Amino acid sequence: MNKHLLNRRQFSARWAALSLSFPAASAMIADQASAQVLDTGAESKPAARTVKFPDGTTVPALGQGSWHLGQGRHRLPVEEEAMRTGIALGMTLIDTSENYGDGRSERLIGRVIAGQRDRVFLVSKVEEDAVFKNEIAARCEKSLRRLGTDYLDLYLLHTPVKSMYLSMYLSKAVASFEKLRAAGKIRAWGVSNFNVDQMEELFRVPDGHRCATNQVRYSLRVRYFERDVLPWCAEHNMPVMAASPLGGVEYARTLLGERTLVELGAMHGCSPAAVALGFVIRSGNVIAIPESGDPAHVKENAAALSIRWIPASP
Repeated sequence: MNKHLLNRRQFSARWAALSLSFPAASAMIADQASAQVLDTGAESKPAARTVKFPDGTTVPALGQGSWHLGQGRHRLPVEEEAMRTGIALGMTLIDTSENYGDGRSERLIGRVIAGQRDRVFLVSKVEEDAVFKNEIAARCEKSLRRLGTDYLDLYLLHTPVKSMYLSMYLSKAVASFEKLRAAGKIRAWGVSNFNVDQMEELFRVPDGHRCATNQVRYSLRVRYFERDVLPWCAEHNMPVMAASPLGGVEYARTLLGERTLVELGAMHGCSPAAVALGFVIRSGNVIAIPESGDPAHVKENAAALSIRWIPASP
């Protein structure tokens, strides 16, 4: 294991050397969290947990993902209610993609945000094949129709391509994004699943420096981004979006059954999910986008907005 990362024993020891501060919950989550949140006796509620994009736009540090929504895991009305619950609790950044269920997740989100589009920071993604097919603009229009809106707050290039084509690929993608931005179809653009070398290449192409974010799968289970991607993005005044911040289905199970998280959650009166999400967003430069199709789970996730990691007293 890399010396800069913590193994299970080291992580448990580090937890023992840290304390969590849980300020009073807002009225919106009081029904779920007021009896669980540790009262620190703070005289005033701390500032909301937010993250700033390079253009100055501020969003909540905790949003909502939708990778598997609209695809039969739960009844559609339940999934829609879960997302509406998240919006009501301040998780107003919503992330989706054209390829999530062949557009079904976008359609679900379109129903959820109908009548409250101005409350939501909406993110979608376009697949890499659209670049060389010159279809980014057309794909964007399809996403907009499915989402029932006339603009995206943020549009991401979902994945890079093989390195031998990367420069040409990025130049074409950035040019297409800039045209969409000039036309008012998108307000900003970014990338997803890029490593540092690919980010460096992006910044070498015309207007590549306009990239607003890099979305990667970052969690307590997947921490190698702390070695390079997170510091690089921080140095370039660019937040990171953390997909699968609770471990993700690609690992067969989430982090929520991990003993350390369960014990810490019980100790501080919150769910293991809130503890794990609090860790992911602790730096102030990471936006976590957990996915949930269950309103109760969304309420547990939202408690992370009231968690602040602080060093223990020496």
